[in-house]
Amino acid sequence: MTHPLASLLRSVPSFPDQLPSFAVDAAPDDPTALFTEWFTAAIDAGVTAPHAMTLSTSGQDGVVTARTLILKDIDEHGWIFASRDDGPKARDLGANPFAALTFFWPAVGRQVRVTGPVRKRPRADGEADFLARPEGSRASAFVGHQSEPLESLEMYRDAYSEATARLAEKPTLVARTWNTWALAADRVEFWQASADRAHVRLEYRLHGHDWQRGLLWP
Repeated sequence: MTHPLASLLRSVPSFPDQLPSFAVDAAPDDPTALFTEWFTAAIDAGVTAPHAMTLSTSGQDGVVTARTLILKDIDEHGWIFASRDDGPKARDLGANPFAALTFFWPAVGRQVRVTGPVRKRPRADGEADFLARPEGSRASAFVGHQSEPLESLEMYRDAYSEATARLAEKPTLVARTWNTWALAADRVEFWQASADRAHVRLEYRLHGHDWQRGLLWP
């Protein structure tokens, strides 16, 4: 007997009928350049939050955890994201400093996967990122207790109100636990869906200081 949810899941289309092509022979030598092209195309296609990515980490016990964050930048140090240094992400990275990033843009049938080691950036970078965040995001960072059990929503609202008042009194306050992190990519894969299921996968692997490209079976 087929479960109703299974039938519903199978009835949902994965991608639109019209999908962009992927000319792998014309792909740039650097994966960052191709990511920028795809990211711009995702914006043009109206993808919501194209800068959102799934960050996957694992702790000393080997248990994998995933959550969605925002990509802040890509520079000479790597793919930048921000996080508390007293939360689960930081604890995982302290035990196993390797992670994976996944971008998924269904409106254009594209996925980008990035893996590599992660290092915390200097404190000044974290402070600059924190001050650039919206006021509400800064207030939530001051609340703290990320991922700890919460007794009630009212308790959070009270803590959030206190943090908001604190920032209103001194807008330049920076949470001491806020930092930025850089994932130094050693592998980047670009995945393009195709209506005939002949999906195209192009992988960049870092060898020394150079990127080598190759196709992968769908």
